[in-house]
Formats: sequence, structure tokens, C-alpha cells
Amino acid sequence: MAEDFDQLKAQIRACRVCQPDLDHPVRPVVRGEASAVIRIIGQAPGTRVQASGLPFTDPSGERLRDWMGVSEAEFYDARAIAITPMGFCFPGLDAKGGDKPPRRECPPLWQDRAGAALGEVKLTLLVGAHAQRWHLGSGAAKTLTETVKQWRLHLPDYVALPHPSWRNTGWLKRNPWFENEVLPELKARVRKMLNSIN
Repeated sequence: MAEDFDQLKAQIRACRVCQPDLDHPVRPVVRGEASAVIRIIGQAPGTRVQASGLPFTDPSGERLRDWMGVSEAEFYDARAIAITPMGFCFPGLDAKGGDKPPRRECPPLWQDRAGAALGEVKLTLLVGAHAQRWHLGSGAAKTLTETVKQWRLHLPDYVALPHPSWRNTGWLKRNPWFENEVLPELKARVRKMLNSIN
């Protein structure tokens, strides 16, 4: 029998496994309810999310909401959308000032359990290579671009997306097929899922 998602969220928020290796307080960020029909799996919280405690409260979140065709209120409706990143805590910054990758301890502890507890999910957005490699396994291509290009192979369960960071603006310009082909399908599927619970 699957775990209760509220109890699992409480355990995730209480987790301190990686605290000894971090120079800032851990603040695990997870969102959603067991009724959620869409699951978003990104990398890990950034500095703004570390401060706010709310996922995607940054320009990346604005772009992701645009890609999905949802309002801020719809995006943060925990009854409909669950957000369970690969790493629940801000991993810190690298030497260039970018976010470090998600902590390795996190996915084995929580990803499968979160998936089992979110039994109503019909569509999972895999945002970035870390989420794609973990959840698609051998179905993920060698590069993020190749994986996203093969988006039809993973329907109806998954849609593989690049990270909506400003750092990927160049990628979006070089790959116009993403906006022309993937985003209309993504918006249609998201709207169908949201309409199914309203």
C-alpha cells in the first residue's frame, strides 16, 4: 500500500541527511497533495526558493508556467500539481555562481516513494537532464537535446523539458521545434489534466 503523501511530505521536510555537507541550513521544498494529476520534477531549489520556501518563485518559474499555459494560481494549486524535485534542498553554488547539481543522497531516498504516493498523477514533467536520466533510465538519450527531441516516445506519462532557466535562452533559439511542436502539445495535455479535476 502506498504511503500517505502528507506524511511523506512531513518526512521530506524534516530530512537533514545532507546538512553536514552544506554551509547553509537545509530547507527541503516539496509541494502537492495526493489528488495531484500533474507532477513536476526539476533539479533542486535555487537561492530564491531557498529564501521563499516556494518552488519556482523565480524567472524560471515564470517561463515554466508560460510553457505549461497556466496561471500562477493554477500552478500553485497543490490539489492539482505536485512539485517533487530531484533534490529537495538548495545544493549551494559552484565556483562560477551557478547552482550545484542536486545532492546524490536525495533521489534514492524520495523519488520512488513520492511517485507511489502520488497515485493520481497522469502527466509528469521531467525538467532537466537529472530528472530525465533518473525517471527514463535507458529511455533517456545521451544528451538532453536528444531526449527532448524524442518527446513523443515518452507520452502519455512523461514530457521531457529543458530547464526553463535564462541560461537556456540560447538553446531555445537554436531549437525552434521545441516551441513549435512540444509546447502546444504540453499546453493541451496540461489543460486536459486540469479540466479533469475541475
